[in-house]
Amino acid sequence: MFDITFSQTTDDIDWTRLKDDLMADDFDNGRTPDELRRSFENSAVVAFARHNGRVIGKARALSDGVCNAYVVDVWTHSGYRRRGIASRLMRLLEERLAGQHVYLFTDDAAALYRSLGYRPQGTGMSKVSGRWLNRF
Repeated sequence: MFDITFSQTTDDIDWTRLKDDLMADDFDNGRTPDELRRSFENSAVVAFARHNGRVIGKARALSDGVCNAYVVDVWTHSGYRRRGIASRLMRLLEERLAGQHVYLFTDDAAALYRSLGYRPQGTGMSKVSGRWLNRF
């Protein structure tokens, strides 16, 4: 097994390398490294998995701090998948969201989230307000 470390802080993240890895793994949504950093810094809780200092997994949650939280940006590098990394990242988020309704949207990982106790609820919907990232 790889020596993987987990953290719940944005300290010492190489945002440019993370952006490059997300692009290479087809998980990039257009944010610049600075926008990616700001997204995580402005989140209620964050979690990272690292191997030899390199981020190989990430997740974050937005929260009102009372009763509702929304998990976004869950990713595990394709070379490290199916080793429990995303499950551990989710548990780290959930530990800091106790008592809250935690909601998420997934395109292709429903089985993972079901295995963690998540159940379908309602109909997820989305809309971009204005232009995506104010430029696209």
